[in-house]
Amino acid sequence: MVATKADEARFWGLIESAWAACGPEAALARRSLLARGPETAEFDRYALDNWLDDFIKHLEELCAGMSGAELTDLDRVLERKLYDIDREEIHEYTDGSDDGFLYCRGFIVAAGREFYDAVDADPSMAIDDAECEAMCYFFAHLHDERFGGYPDTGSGISRESVRNTAHWEGRA
Repeated sequence: MVATKADEARFWGLIESAWAACGPEAALARRSLLARGPETAEFDRYALDNWLDDFIKHLEELCAGMSGAELTDLDRVLERKLYDIDREEIHEYTDGSDDGFLYCRGFIVAAGREFYDAVDADPSMAIDDAECEAMCYFFAHLHDERFGGYPDTGSGISRESVRNTAHWEGRA
């Protein structure tokens, strides 16, 4: 199965709503992430890291009462987003082991669509060692907690690192 445009729009809308609930300081931290250029060597990733727990809490609140099918649809979008940026050229800027790179990709998704698109277009926009482990299986974990099992997205892809083998030279 493939995520629909409506599912993707809902996914990014939830991400933005969760960040909005964090307030203006979190919004400023996210803007500074995007405002810097790829040539900017240093970025205070902790300025945004400090808000990730609140972001995840708000995201969980926004998902309260969702059905298993809704969580599965959102997990399918997340899985695809993580898979699409499972690329060696992005890993060069984030570093990390296989798990660490997954968590870095979780940060890229959690930071929102604008940052995700910026990194997708220009991997040098990624932040070294910035991680959000909680994002990587967020909807799958909610599904498991509420319905007793991980969702079957039917996509046939994996969010784990180095699975998008077309983008890993010599590791395919």
